[in-house]
Amino acid sequence: MLYWLSELSDQLRIFKYLTFRSAFAFFTAMVIVVVLGPYTVRSLKKFSAVAPLRLQGLVPEEEIDYSKAKTPSMGGLLIIGSILVSSLLWAPLNNPLVILFIGNMLAFCAIGFYDDYQKVVHQGHEGGISAKTKLLLQFVVAGASIYYLTTMPGIGQYTTDLMVPFYKKPVINGAPVWIMIIFLSVVVVGSSNAVNLTDGLDGLATGCMMICAATFVVFAYLSGNVIYSGYLNIPYIDGAGEVCVFGAAIMGGCLGFLWHNCYPASMFMGDTGSLALGGSIGLISVLVKQEFTLIIVGGVFVMETVSVMIQTSYFKYTRKKYGEGRRVFLMTPIHHHFQKKGWTETQVVIRFWILGIIFAGIGLATLKIR
Repeated sequence: MLYWLSELSDQLRIFKYLTFRSAFAFFTAMVIVVVLGPYTVRSLKKFSAVAPLRLQGLVPEEEIDYSKAKTPSMGGLLIIGSILVSSLLWAPLNNPLVILFIGNMLAFCAIGFYDDYQKVVHQGHEGGISAKTKLLLQFVVAGASIYYLTTMPGIGQYTTDLMVPFYKKPVINGAPVWIMIIFLSVVVVGSSNAVNLTDGLDGLATGCMMICAATFVVFAYLSGNVIYSGYLNIPYIDGAGEVCVFGAAIMGGCLGFLWHNCYPASMFMGDTGSLALGGSIGLISVLVKQEFTLIIVGGVFVMETVSVMIQTSYFKYTRKKYGEGRRVFLMTPIHHHFQKKGWTETQVVIRFWILGIIFAGIGLATLKIR
């Protein structure tokens, strides 16, 4: 919205600069969350928006941290609201990519909100959306977003190409559209759920998301610049630069939320925030053709997800074979495994942030090491 000020006067042309608008999108989202955080916490408590503990009913009682039982959830509403306001203020609304990313984020947010709301009302995991229904809704949203990308002039042609890290040229050119829509939808939905699984300790998912978003802001900026994209031999995506504003707003929203979400957290983002943030990062990776690089950059999210998959599969296999389920990890997602090993919650979170920074550095290195 403020982008249009650049056309009113030559003295206001600074509002046309992408870096300026991205920086202010970051600060706008951050300030909104920091300032409105206390009001949000009070409002969530007033409406008893306290979801059941994530592991309640799934693990022995002694493994549950009841100190978090009264911490309000659904704080993701504040994050998503700040990103929405900031993006509307600082991004040009005539760019279809901006509208697409906002719509995709809000749709994932709606799925997470309904799931959180049902859990709050029924105070039990059975009160939320069933896993199959949630996945179906996520795939519908992701599929619609990917399909829209395939129809966009100058962008759709790249959606059928498949690129891998450390390799200059696409390994697949012109794959069938329907196959790519399915594959890319898996990327977006997988990213959404991976962030959701990571959101188990105070500040863990928030900090890792901020690191991941910062990395993909760089990818979006480079892909949207014809000179840099040509130099780095990556696809030039017309209009992708404006996604930097959206990505910067995610960074700002997460940084502001970390003020309230650091240990001991005054509120959690819940599925309302985690599904939307993960889905947004997944879609950015699809846009800039860095789907496999997302596995590197989001290494912490991948660790969390894979640990759950291994634990669940091995437990079911051993229960069927030996009549008693056995475990690979002491507890999953894997951040709980390290807690069981004696790490404090703060140690786990900070060390996982460090891993996130390392993974982000490796991801950025793929731009040159090819």
